[in-house]
Amino acid sequence: MTLHNQPMTDEPINLITGAAGHLGNVLARELIRRGERVRALILPGENTSALDGLPVERVEGDVLDPESLLRACAGVTTVFHMAAIVSILDEYEALLHRVNVEGTRNILQAARAQGVRKFIYTSSIHALTRPPLGRMVDETLPFDPANPAGPYDRTKAKASLDVLAAAGQNMETVIVCPTGVIGPYDYRRSELGEMILSWMSAPLSWLVAGAFDFVDVRDVADGHIRARDQGRSGETYILGGERISVARLCGLVKATAGRSLAAVQLPHRLALAAARLAEWYYRISHTRPKFTRYSIETLVSNSAISSQKAARELGYRPRGLAVTIADTVVWWYENRRRVRASIRVQNRP
Repeated sequence: MTLHNQPMTDEPINLITGAAGHLGNVLARELIRRGERVRALILPGENTSALDGLPVERVEGDVLDPESLLRACAGVTTVFHMAAIVSILDEYEALLHRVNVEGTRNILQAARAQGVRKFIYTSSIHALTRPPLGRMVDETLPFDPANPAGPYDRTKAKASLDVLAAAGQNMETVIVCPTGVIGPYDYRRSELGEMILSWMSAPLSWLVAGAFDFVDVRDVADGHIRARDQGRSGETYILGGERISVARLCGLVKATAGRSLAAVQLPHRLALAAARLAEWYYRISHTRPKFTRYSIETLVSNSAISSQKAARELGYRPRGLAVTIADTVVWWYENRRRVRASIRVQNRP
């Protein structure tokens, strides 16, 4: 265990797995701003630049190493479990299952063994059953471990069911399902961050017709804390923001960045054909997928998403996307030269 700038006290400890990621580092910042103590689970060799300068306790460990999780959970009051592998390619399904499902079971077991009182799990809007157009997406929809959309959706659903099953076993468990997370402090250049960056700099942008619900990462972090403090054990809360078309979102970014609004919108069928070629290129070049059939199908799927339960029970109130985009564009202009793209799928033992 490695300690950094964190005195040993009797204060409640918040453990964040995936703390060096986009949402994880923003949650750490918000907890610290509130005067709370934060412990970060760090994968050995992981880039932790997102946590530089923050008074957090860093503990090396891996969700696939139960002994390291027992050490990380010692003395912890709340676990915020965010660590996951994100990939939409079928050949990584076995790895996704190990990390996203078995890893969640491991941290649940360690938390229970160490007497952790609350366990907040970051699931995904895509872990829920995808209803047809015309049906509101809300928490009455079940998690779908057989979701045909992709392995990420299936593994997050399976892990969510495990977390629900753990509710009441001497530990409160709450699940939150964010929508499309964007915003500042994106030190690993997420897929959505890369999209915004390209719109800020490219003279001509290629868009796919469609829309989705996007939410500010800072509001999602606040929603996690509200879920800890006010959420009911065994419940799920959707943390969404604002549904917006891709064209309008691109226009908002370009206007904020002072760029030309030049953009071409691809028909759905043409975009899918191009995505098949793109996925083939990603496989042979071992580069991170950016333009895929999954992303296109997501944009044309039902994205009428409700966060009313979180608003009603947690007091969740996300800011408008215009504010988010303004802050994000400023942050990227100040940080993009020193932020490298992350590798979302990596080798593990």
